[in-house]
Amino acid sequence: MTHLANHMEIGISTFLEATPNPVIGQAISHAQRLRDAVEEIVLADQVGLDVYGIGEHHRADYAATAPAVVLAAAAAMTKRIRLTSAVTVLSSDDPVRVYQAFSTLDGISNGRAEIMAGRGSFIESFPLFGRNLDDYDELFDENLELLLAIRESEKVTWRGGHRPAINNLGVYPRSVQSPLPVWIATGGNPESAIRAGTLGLPVTFAIIGGMPERFAPLVKLYKDAAARAGHNPDTLQIATHSHGFVGETNEQAADLFFPSNQAQMNVIGRERGWPPYGRDSFDAARSLRGALYVGDAEYVAEKIVLLRRNLGINRFFLHLDVSTMPHSELMRSIELLGTKVAPLVRKELARLEATE
Repeated sequence: MTHLANHMEIGISTFLEATPNPVIGQAISHAQRLRDAVEEIVLADQVGLDVYGIGEHHRADYAATAPAVVLAAAAAMTKRIRLTSAVTVLSSDDPVRVYQAFSTLDGISNGRAEIMAGRGSFIESFPLFGRNLDDYDELFDENLELLLAIRESEKVTWRGGHRPAINNLGVYPRSVQSPLPVWIATGGNPESAIRAGTLGLPVTFAIIGGMPERFAPLVKLYKDAAARAGHNPDTLQIATHSHGFVGETNEQAADLFFPSNQAQMNVIGRERGWPPYGRDSFDAARSLRGALYVGDAEYVAEKIVLLRRNLGINRFFLHLDVSTMPHSELMRSIELLGTKVAPLVRKELARLEATE
């Protein structure tokens, strides 16, 4: 039996974009985007999606500075869907408050909360919370160590270099799940993959460019590190996060998604020195081996199955709301992902499993 026998989870990830739509030029308020997000999570639950993740960002083009609060609003209105950060910027936060926020979410949702911890590819939170970027890696290591200590035991004794020590103090409320799931998120840093494996924690790879199959060596690094540390690699969960959009046809999906994707890539590209992003790059990325999951339900399902075969993932996040896609279009895409894509993926994986 191979990894294909494992259950495959499919869900949504978002940063709650609130930039002007590049086609109609209409901006959306942060308040409206937050209310829309709750509707989107409720729909994702209704159509059978497995997980919804909100990524923490501290800049004007996103509304997601407090993912746990948004997820908690939806927790009370949903039954089954798992609710996670995607990511929590752990380096610039207090692990005690992170645990408390997500254990509270876990209580409200009755055991459906998760934390996805990452360094964060955007750095606005560091000056905002008085953190020094020179301590970027050290802060992450220390804060992760403390977060894992808190989830392990009710009373905590801990000392580090950046935060006041804790001497045998309790952290409450305790989570419903024991332990509260903590994932490590990485954009492709080998050290991060190795750390996650060594700790025996599930990992999420953000794949937003290039060919997803190129992440196979990182998956191997992760599994090898886990095995060396005494963890069973076959029981570890691997997720990916990629941009995309499910439409009625491949052409309609591409035409709807391209302007938003281009606008976002060029904003971030200007900040990071990337070349301008055009339709040729976009069309290459939505080819079968590319990193964009844009098309009709059959095509997106085919790409997810290929990703599963290449990387052995058991969770897939589709990031839909690039550059403020209209709420109605996001809702339709969520509906198609849950009612069409997910069943197609599971049917094909069951077929592959039966033939192996």
